[in-house]
Amino acid sequence: MCCKKQDTARLARYRKNPALGPNILFFSGGSALRAVSRQLIAYTYNSVHIITPFDSGGSSAGLRNAFAMPAVGDIRNRLIALADPDFPGNEAVRELFAYRLARLEKKDRLRALLLDLVHGRHPKMCALPAAMQEIVSHHLGVFYQQMPEDFDLSGASIGNLILAGGYLENQRDLNSVISFYSRLAWVRGHIRPVVQGNYHLGAVLTNGQMVIGQHLLTGKQSEQIASPIQSIFLTHGLDCPEPCTAPADEGISELIAQADLICFPMGSLFTSVLANILPQGVAESIQKARCPKVFVPNTFYDPESFGLSLQDQIRILLNVLQTRTGSPCGLDYVLMDTLVERYPGEISLNEIRSMGVDVLSRQLVTPKTAPGIAPERLVQALLCLG
Repeated sequence: MCCKKQDTARLARYRKNPALGPNILFFSGGSALRAVSRQLIAYTYNSVHIITPFDSGGSSAGLRNAFAMPAVGDIRNRLIALADPDFPGNEAVRELFAYRLARLEKKDRLRALLLDLVHGRHPKMCALPAAMQEIVSHHLGVFYQQMPEDFDLSGASIGNLILAGGYLENQRDLNSVISFYSRLAWVRGHIRPVVQGNYHLGAVLTNGQMVIGQHLLTGKQSEQIASPIQSIFLTHGLDCPEPCTAPADEGISELIAQADLICFPMGSLFTSVLANILPQGVAESIQKARCPKVFVPNTFYDPESFGLSLQDQIRILLNVLQTRTGSPCGLDYVLMDTLVERYPGEISLNEIRSMGVDVLSRQLVTPKTAPGIAPERLVQALLCLG
């Protein structure tokens, strides 16, 4: 078992000048990296976050149904997490983007609240600096003007509606909207969706059942799947069970090639991590990348991975990469806390090594964060690998 020591001098250098920090690239989605991202910006402004836009539940579902667009909820989460907390007005931006309309409210009242936001009468809009308020109100107004009459605003994320308005105004170019709000809120990192198109996630379970829709796989908005996931694929719609190919977003290959470290982090293994590898060109670019590649497994229960040991998860990740490229695609490390008994199944370090993967043991879980990983400890461990 390999145990990399923490390089305190390197960490101090990054803290002193995060603008010169390393380019750590994450394949993720969901909220598992929210706290990690907030710690990350103290050390580097150059991290890259490739995000899955396949969510089909919650506030994203209504927007996707109405406008045939990618999901923006996970992108919104990462924008907020990476926004510089010391930049004037960012706390108000964070609160507005995280604000949700009430779930149990009358339709007319919800529309009135949305109009108050559009016209700058709502307290959360009034809290923004004047220049920000004008831009955000405009994008929210674009959404309001194009919103279908039967659109359900109950529980709607205002941040998602703002991004949707910007997306519609910018000829459905999601990167333009992300870049705009990254500049506006001084986001200390780079965020990109893995694809631009309107795709959904499907899975075949080991019992032969086919499930279409990310929201049916995560175990968060529906009952846990009845059988372990055997494979996942992309499809053109929730009513379309046929797998399809999807090109990775333009520039993703270059971002992967330029990375100092590639991280497959904790979170939903299939819908957040592996889903990012499905688009054409991603696995091939990972294979060609010369930087180290590390997997950080969950220390908490992942409904998508039930029945899978840690070795199974590593094997699945390697198999997905190899299936896409047609040749072995290495994973250099698994970064884990071998002092805690939080990993599924009986751990066999010899079996992990037999797959060509080295084990890095670091104390990642603290009494305060258990069963989860302490964000700053994980950030520091990754920075010493890059």
